[in-house]
Amino acid sequence: MIAAIKKQPAQNLPLYELKITLRGSNPAIWRRVQVPGSINLNRLHDVFQVVMGWTDSHLHHFVDAPIVYSVPSGDDYPGEERLDERRFRLADVARHEKASFIYEYDFGDSWVHEVVVEKTLPADPNKKYVCLHGKNACPPEDCGGIWGYYELLKAVKNPKHKETRKCSTGSAASLIRATSISKRSTLNSVA
Repeated sequence: MIAAIKKQPAQNLPLYELKITLRGSNPAIWRRVQVPGSINLNRLHDVFQVVMGWTDSHLHHFVDAPIVYSVPSGDDYPGEERLDERRFRLADVARHEKASFIYEYDFGDSWVHEVVVEKTLPADPNKKYVCLHGKNACPPEDCGGIWGYYELLKAVKNPKHKETRKCSTGSAASLIRATSISKRSTLNSVA
């Protein structure tokens, strides 16, 4: 059994500025957010879904090696110890500035996000979750992972590509136009 992590009172926990980067993306697909250290990991998942543009259609987990945090399910691998993410806060996983951990979404496409605590700020109970900045469009769901995404972008940009007819209209075509997100977006849907 993994040892229990000592809990601090929520009002003593700082505000965290996190940078979330989609592994394998080039140029990097990333977002910078501010969230309270008291946020539970299941709510942090909701924040990541909104800022990255995912649709919350797949399983996910957080990895602070060797510890894995997730919502327990019957699909867990036997013998693999997982902690219930609903019982842990960001401050339990990222205990200091420059700490890092992994957030993986959609185990089939394996969207691995590297999360780094860029800085901690004084606690502010009235602060809303905020997306400060970001670059580059998030891939669409179910496109085959980062490599499938780059094939999709090639198809959208090249009228002679064999997949062009499948993706020349609609959301796939809009991918190459969406390159950044607005600064200081308040995340009202998860606040």
